[in-house]
Amino acid sequence: MGASQSSPKETSIHQFTVKDSSGKEVDLGVYKGKVLLVVNVASKCGFTDSNYTQLTELYSKYKNKDFEILAFPCNQFLHQEPGTSQEIKEFACTRFKAEYPIFQKVRVNGPDAVPVYKFLKASKSGLFGSRIKWNFTKFLVDKDGKVIARYGTSTPPLSIEKDIQKALGEI
Repeated sequence: MGASQSSPKETSIHQFTVKDSSGKEVDLGVYKGKVLLVVNVASKCGFTDSNYTQLTELYSKYKNKDFEILAFPCNQFLHQEPGTSQEIKEFACTRFKAEYPIFQKVRVNGPDAVPVYKFLKASKSGLFGSRIKWNFTKFLVDKDGKVIARYGTSTPPLSIEKDIQKALGEI
């Protein structure tokens, strides 16, 4: 899996390989030169409607400006993402018109956390240390693959639009 083990040598999200919703490996190096918003998503959370709706709005607005959203379904928070990776993708794409990549369901905390999330958390701690507190935690990553900001669940995606514009060099 290439650079899949989290260790100090990884300095960029572009060094990781993850799996898409059908289990195919994706080298995150394909996103070099793009600003990324990485989000752990869930379909049965109180924050689902507002987050997915706003993520779709942000994506529509910036997808042609070197911006990408990477959604990672996670079932670690009160089992609010119970479906298969394919069902989750279908839910997001049908109900919320998500056009951005939705990856295979992952663990974001604990010993089985996927390496890319270990990297994200090590790069930017949150209010409660590096642990992801809940669904829809967001990481803003610059064009070089470095984490520049972390936002909690209650931060609406549209409220970070200025940070996205800044990362894109628009302001």
